[in-house]
Amino acid sequence: MKNIQPIRRLSLREEVYHHLKNAILLLELEPEERLHDKDLAEQFGISRTPVREALKKLEDEGLVEAMPGSATRVAPLNNDEANHAFTVVAALHALAARLAVPLLEEKDIKELKIQNQKLRCAMEERNVIAAIQADEDFHQVFLTAAGNPELVKALEVSTAKIRRLEMAQFGSVKGVNSIQQHEQIMDACIEKDSEKTALLTEVNWLSLGELLIQQ
Repeated sequence: MKNIQPIRRLSLREEVYHHLKNAILLLELEPEERLHDKDLAEQFGISRTPVREALKKLEDEGLVEAMPGSATRVAPLNNDEANHAFTVVAALHALAARLAVPLLEEKDIKELKIQNQKLRCAMEERNVIAAIQADEDFHQVFLTAAGNPELVKALEVSTAKIRRLEMAQFGSVKGVNSIQQHEQIMDACIEKDSEKTALLTEVNWLSLGELLIQQ
């Protein structure tokens, strides 16, 4: 009873799941690329069972799809799905901002400024990964301050559906829009205007989604 194998198998499934999910979101595994559980199991050096379980979880999240004949592939990019996801993401981040503003401290405002400057530098260098990370870290300030774990859980699923579109198109849109919008958001935070901050945050996400989908 000291060595309970199912727990190990579950953790192995989660490890495979996170590895594959990151590869999909970073476009290392491209849209519509075929996924063979046997080949993946050999690459990971494990049995096929945890790979199949990880693929099933990714299928439930819409990142992988099963094809006729038991074939599995990375889900193709879907503008309609991304558009719906951006609407949800925008609303959830707006809620986080509304909850967070009364709780923000001076260190949080400083962190917002730091991340927006990182976004500016990343866009100038056309470093897509760094730009997306800086944008994510900017909005993470509000999520952390809001302290609502349900918001984080809800965003995890919806954000995954737009991350690949960001990776594919973020570098081709004008990041200056996001930078300026972030500055307006920070001004509203300093004014302690929760509703204005929430509105500006929602506009920030919706306008980014519109630009990415237009590409």
